[in-house]
Amino acid sequence: MIVVTGATGFIGRHLVTQLIESGNPVRVLVPPGVINYYTRRNRRWPWAEAGEAEIFRGSIFHGESLFQSMQGAHTVFHLAGAQWWGNRRELEHVELVGTRQVITAARSARVGRIISLSHLGAEPSSAYNLLRVKGQAEELIRASGVAYTIFRCGVVFGPDDSFVNNLAMMLRANPVFFFQPGAGENLLHPIFIGDLIQALFNSLEAISLVDETADIGGGEYLSFHELIRTVMRVSGARRAIIPLPPYMVRWTVGLANTIFPRWPVTRQWFDILAGNRTAQLGNLYHYTGVRPVRFEDTLLTYMPRRRYGLEFSRYIFRRRPGTRF
Repeated sequence: MIVVTGATGFIGRHLVTQLIESGNPVRVLVPPGVINYYTRRNRRWPWAEAGEAEIFRGSIFHGESLFQSMQGAHTVFHLAGAQWWGNRRELEHVELVGTRQVITAARSARVGRIISLSHLGAEPSSAYNLLRVKGQAEELIRASGVAYTIFRCGVVFGPDDSFVNNLAMMLRANPVFFFQPGAGENLLHPIFIGDLIQALFNSLEAISLVDETADIGGGEYLSFHELIRTVMRVSGARRAIIPLPPYMVRWTVGLANTIFPRWPVTRQWFDILAGNRTAQLGNLYHYTGVRPVRFEDTLLTYMPRRRYGLEFSRYIFRRRPGTRF
């Protein structure tokens, strides 16, 4: 049995689909509020087309239900996170308190291994909140006494991601300018969701990855400026790029997050953009045997058909997910 936390999130729903299609028994931990949401609206689970998963009502913050969900499980994919929507308090609550609870339940249930996702550049002593919290969560897992695999990956992109697509929405928010934090020369190492899911799946049988922390990314490095130019070109939203001091963009984003229920950009973004976030180009294949796809080639398969202006209008008035995982 494989347990997945954060199973309705961007990465979680793709992973559950892959696990089901490959014939693995999957148990997903879903908060009661999320179950009620799908039930009231008569909506299908995001992995429903692949088959059935065992849906377990519970939360990573509720020790008893978490322990019960892990009974008989040999692997836990811990994917619950608040990186793309949470504020500082919510990020620490989900990443640290939630990870402690997962570890406690996994030890009590004698789970064989925890497989978790972190971020390139994560360090417990980092000056940037996102990377500091991610680094502290890594340390909790390493010291847990449970076998683990931690993947530090670059920003993940795909048809329903919260980074590249949100950038495309922000380009539609202003028909003339795009305000870029700084010069945009820091390097990113984006990885396609399909490649990441295959890497996670392959890690189930990779004995060499037990008790290891693996830095992985896609097939190329891109500066943030190059990434913005690529999104503009593919989405057809040509804008004048205006560099601004990062503190000014942070202030503007903070104001927008105060006014609107949701905003496509959060403060965590600037922690990612504050320095180079890269791994060795061959790491993904070396660790998991996955050959990564190119960034722009992948965007061309879905981005030109999207109506990002309409998506932006809907997004900013949508309720935030909250911390009840």
